[in-house]
Amino acid sequence: MSDDNPSSFETGDLSVDPFLALQREKDPYDLRNMSVLIVEDSGYLKSLMISMLKLFGVGDIMSCDGAEEAKDLLTIALAKSTSRHITGVDIILTDWLMPKGSGEELVHWVRTHKKPEMHYLPIVVVSAYTTEHVAMKARDMGVNETMAKPVSGKGLAQRICSVIDAPRPFLRTQDYFGPDRRRKDMPYKGADRRSQDTEHMAMRSSGIDVPGGAA
Repeated sequence: MSDDNPSSFETGDLSVDPFLALQREKDPYDLRNMSVLIVEDSGYLKSLMISMLKLFGVGDIMSCDGAEEAKDLLTIALAKSTSRHITGVDIILTDWLMPKGSGEELVHWVRTHKKPEMHYLPIVVVSAYTTEHVAMKARDMGVNETMAKPVSGKGLAQRICSVIDAPRPFLRTQDYFGPDRRRKDMPYKGADRRSQDTEHMAMRSSGIDVPGGAA
């Protein structure tokens, strides 16, 4: 951990005052009703991502150590359709290699689940194994985004913004079910709101006060 920038989540420092993130008059995203499930076997990285998500304003954060427990939590979360007391999951952040059930196992279980509330869930793979083979394997199994470790506030904000602002349509073929693997660059005139909001979220995760909101 570097001492050059002790307040930044880029270095994994958890000593940021969370109340600094509440000083803005307007937030580009209201994530109070969002629920995120973190599947990560490293206690340190799990705590780091939880702290980042809290500073982003995510309202409900669940975590576990591997795919086996994640499947149990997701099954319970399906009860949201019949109970107002249980929160469903909106995004899954998962490691790829874990001793208590891999990310590959979890992605397969989600994408082949019989319930549509489950198999359409956005999945972001967060892994130190960033080879092209792993990235292609994850994509071909139907993940929405991939992210390399070490985790940074800006990188995490970018993936969340992508899932929120640019959801890709799901496709079903003979050997694939998941978001469209072809990214389309649509022409757009005007300010890049997603880029601005990503910067704002990343700055919040570093404990930096950002006056005003996005245009």
